[in-house]
Amino acid sequence: MNAYNQYKNNQVLNASPEQILIMLYDGAIRFNRQAMVAIEENDFKVMAEKISRVMAIVSEFSMTLNMEVGGSIAEELDALYAFVIRELTKANLKKSKESLQVVENILQDLREGFVGAIEVNRKNAVTSQPAAGDQRVALSY
Repeated sequence: MNAYNQYKNNQVLNASPEQILIMLYDGAIRFNRQAMVAIEENDFKVMAEKISRVMAIVSEFSMTLNMEVGGSIAEELDALYAFVIRELTKANLKKSKESLQVVENILQDLREGFVGAIEVNRKNAVTSQPAAGDQRVALSY
């Protein structure tokens, strides 16, 4: 294994669940952009490969939603992920850069939302640390 792959492997192995989520969003956005470039270059084999990677990540997001805990937010995310998959399918069939742009916008918005939520959660975890001698356990992500 080369040094870069070892570094990436270590980065993932040592990442928190929140960091992995953001890495996955970054990967989906990167693959989506690569698919757009492939359309411009009429390289439809690469386009299909990159769209397939985005679909795999978004499908994983959808499959890991906890509907019981997440309630209506999880349902809305599931519907949004289904829409993204439909747009990716359309992009693949019609070689539609416009559909990929819609997907990128959604993925960027979701990524930003999760980054914000992670920051709020971290701040709340820090401010709710138990006082010295307090027997309660501080819960964090």
